[in-house]
Amino acid sequence: MTVTCTVQLPGNLADAYAILAERGDSLKIIAGGTDLMVLMNAHSLEAAHFLDIWRLDELRGIDDQGAVLRIGALTTFAETGQSPLVAHHMPALAAASRTIGAIQIQNRATIGGNVVNASPAGDSLPVLAAYDAEVEVGSARGIRRLSFNKFYSAYRQTVLQPDELVLALLIPKLRAGERDYFRKVGTRRAQAISKVVMAARVQPSSGLIERIGVAVGSVAATVMRAPRTELLLTGASLTTQVIETARQMIAGEVAPITDLRSTEGYRRAVTGNLLASFLRQLS
Repeated sequence: MTVTCTVQLPGNLADAYAILAERGDSLKIIAGGTDLMVLMNAHSLEAAHFLDIWRLDELRGIDDQGAVLRIGALTTFAETGQSPLVAHHMPALAAASRTIGAIQIQNRATIGGNVVNASPAGDSLPVLAAYDAEVEVGSARGIRRLSFNKFYSAYRQTVLQPDELVLALLIPKLRAGERDYFRKVGTRRAQAISKVVMAARVQPSSGLIERIGVAVGSVAATVMRAPRTELLLTGASLTTQVIETARQMIAGEVAPITDLRSTEGYRRAVTGNLLASFLRQLS
């Protein structure tokens, strides 16, 4: 069966807002297309009407705004991974950016696309979660900021309204003395969808953990924080017993499934082992 596709090409952000205000319910937004093109080729994409925002340069760039970096939604992972600002202020995001597909994909895939695609295996998502990022979204009705950790309502579902676009990610910089962590486990060392992907951000102080954020992907319906594990570790000294308790706790806190890429048991074990490895590095 032949499906006729239509594509709208707004010249600027105001044009995009106007189109979405009129037809947002019936349009699929496309930017880099690294996910949507795969779905189209597999004949598993229902929408045949697209809003192509690739030319909206207002949505590109990495800006230092003091306490945060503002990364435009159309900034590619090649740009993010090569940015001195990102490497200095949030090295885990730079590391995550370099794991996303091959070089060709990194030159096309966008951070905003990774966010709105809403896959729990999205490599950048645990970093954004651990960093307590905000999502800046806009429409003809105005601009609002949403907590990244409240952005997903269910598997592959976000709280975006049909007339809204993601404009940028606002990510707090590492504070003095803070450290971060990123690790992806897949079938291969490169160009693999993650079986487990983890990021953390921690403030150690005088041998204790003053505060910590731990986020994991591919182990639940959405990217998730680990609040019980974070509570256990906050204020703790990283003894062998504490690390072992944290390993067991986070393995029980995640909610993975068994699928073609991995099993529930493997994902639980790897999640615990990744956290323990990071905590041993800190100690």
